[in-house]
Amino acid sequence: MAKPRAYVMVSVDADTVVIGAREVKTRLAAEIGGCGLGGEVRVLETGSFGPSDAGVVAAVLPDGVVYGNLTPERIPQLVEEHFVKGRPVKDWLLPGEHFLPDPENSDPRGQQYFGRIVLDNCGRIDPESIEEYIANDGYFALGKALAEMTPEALVEEVKASGLRGRGGAGFPTGLKWSFCASEQADIKYVICNADEGEPGTFKDRLIMEGDPHKVIEGMALCGYALGASQGYVYIRGEYKLSIERIRHAIEAARENGLLGKDIMGSGFDFDIAVKIGAGAYVCGEETALIESMEGKRGLPRVKPPFPAKAGFRGKPTNVNNVETLANIPFIIRNGAAQFHRIGDPGTPGTKVYTVLGHINRAGLIEVPTSVTLRDVLEDYAGGMRAGTFKMAQLGGTAGDLLDASMLDVPLNYDSLAKNGHSLGSGAILFMNETVKVCDFLHACMKFFAHESCGNCNPCRNGMEALLELTERLKQGAGYPGDIALMEELVMGMQSIAFCPLGQSPAAPVLSAVRYFRDEMLTGIDADAVRPRPEHTMRHLMKLAS
Repeated sequence: MAKPRAYVMVSVDADTVVIGAREVKTRLAAEIGGCGLGGEVRVLETGSFGPSDAGVVAAVLPDGVVYGNLTPERIPQLVEEHFVKGRPVKDWLLPGEHFLPDPENSDPRGQQYFGRIVLDNCGRIDPESIEEYIANDGYFALGKALAEMTPEALVEEVKASGLRGRGGAGFPTGLKWSFCASEQADIKYVICNADEGEPGTFKDRLIMEGDPHKVIEGMALCGYALGASQGYVYIRGEYKLSIERIRHAIEAARENGLLGKDIMGSGFDFDIAVKIGAGAYVCGEETALIESMEGKRGLPRVKPPFPAKAGFRGKPTNVNNVETLANIPFIIRNGAAQFHRIGDPGTPGTKVYTVLGHINRAGLIEVPTSVTLRDVLEDYAGGMRAGTFKMAQLGGTAGDLLDASMLDVPLNYDSLAKNGHSLGSGAILFMNETVKVCDFLHACMKFFAHESCGNCNPCRNGMEALLELTERLKQGAGYPGDIALMEELVMGMQSIAFCPLGQSPAAPVLSAVRYFRDEMLTGIDADAVRPRPEHTMRHLMKLAS
């Protein structure tokens, strides 16, 4: 059969399934076949291109044309105009260069484009076809490692790449691997943390939906490096399509001898299973995740010992998030030096973000770690949709609030740390002047109070105190001294809370006070007299005890 002259790639992810992506795909195939073009134009299902606010999206390749807001009713006109008459339907076009970058071309700013690392296959291949993944250099890195590299050399290559964990903490990945690799045990485990619970962050979901084999290959490479024989993908139960595609990828890899016993005749045994979480935010913390995997309530463990020494079932365990593992095949395939040439020297490579808020193009992007917040806003997000830029929250609800003075600081760990901030997990929420800081802080504290596991006093009572304080400020009924009280409270929680969840409110609260203190002062009633005793003070006394 002759090779088709064009492919229509319909973006099918958890969001677009709900609004009819598969119905659009079915109608496309029917209309194209009805025009006698079934042999020339092939319709395929793929992952997300990136846009999250453009309805059902489809790309025509190799034309590079991207259509948005498609419905089954629009398909006959689309097929007639584009495939029969040969002219795009301009009313439905999206700016495709922002979501389907050409590795051989330029980026939206006209500079030499590096290509994507993590998302290079998303929107370009059928995520349920192992053959298409292999045709795009998939599992080449695993074969190279098994044939040419020792486990020790693999760990050193990841170290040399400078890859830092993409889950938020930014810990050097190769160093983390070395801790587990040096342990002696009859069995070791590799866990992929896909419990993506940070509000506004859905990058890991779209990576798994768009290119599940890349995650599987990254886990297998990690297993070889550490001497592990079993891997688990711990994935939140709400991610139905991700679960489906990851399971399909595991089965396909196993059938093709890329998982299981004696992989590629190397003597290396490694298999993967899926563990489904119940949606607890605290299980994003690796020891709480491990507790959940063991069938217990998801509560953080006392450390040390760290998971590298005593993790799942008391055995050496390495936990990395989805995006981190998805970088590994590129590093091993192309070498650490190539990875180091991309992005900022202190944070080499790229970063995947979900960009949201009052912007023209919301969705998923992958950018070098050398770009600034202004670059993301103007070049990738298309600028503000309405109003003017006021602030951005970087890294989800647990992230810092940044004002316009931070627009030109590069988005990497070192540059942000010099300015007293952190990069976070991979979400950027842009807000205009209509958003009130006190309202926003109250929404953040409401989330944290709801998600607190209640295991430690600082978090259990501190969250309730913060919720009450922000409620008063939101209503303009704050007492004099409430802002200073909030600062003292979150700094105390940051120091003594048991896990990162209890430490998280410090980021939005302290950054809000730093940049928007004057606005927060409008939430204070200067004439109010603080009652004694009162509810907030009871919480603080419990916290102190």
